[in-house]
Amino acid sequence: MEVNFKRNQKTNSDNLIEKVVYVNRVSKVVKGGRRFGTAALVVVGNGKGKAGYGNGKAKEFPESIKKATDKAKNSMKYFPLKKNRTFFYDVQGTHGSGKVLLRAAPPGTGIIAGGPIRSVFEALGVQDVVAKSIGTTNPHNMVRATFDALSQLDDIKKIAERRGKKVTDLYFKKKIDEKQNKK
Repeated sequence: MEVNFKRNQKTNSDNLIEKVVYVNRVSKVVKGGRRFGTAALVVVGNGKGKAGYGNGKAKEFPESIKKATDKAKNSMKYFPLKKNRTFFYDVQGTHGSGKVLLRAAPPGTGIIAGGPIRSVFEALGVQDVVAKSIGTTNPHNMVRATFDALSQLDDIKKIAERRGKKVTDLYFKKKIDEKQNKK
């Protein structure tokens, strides 16, 4: 059972965005009938580059969502964003049979992504991105593959330091090369 994404966004006192990505009702047949349980997948973010996800299981939906939210808050990590809008470069992540391709996009593009991946970007605060999920429609694998891709991102300062250059060299070298190619 999937939940409507727009209506299911909550903000709490910590200014965190909570998104219930997927809820599932399972049953176990025992002597005397069935025992029902629920499972939830939740993504939590602050809208400024910090996000995490968590799973929760319980007898009732509110309990499983609360457990998943607590796990998501504990697993939050910072991911570098370019101008708090998009990524610095394209990246690909995998988990199980799921593969996710994340591409940086120019301002005004918006979030072009499927359900579970879109929830991650909305919680993270990404505004311009193009994403494609390949190989699976399982929300758990899609979310994990997205976080795998995000964990591969590096800040522009770390990239410049690793290459032994200044940040301005990385930004302006591209513009200088474009001007030389036009001549």
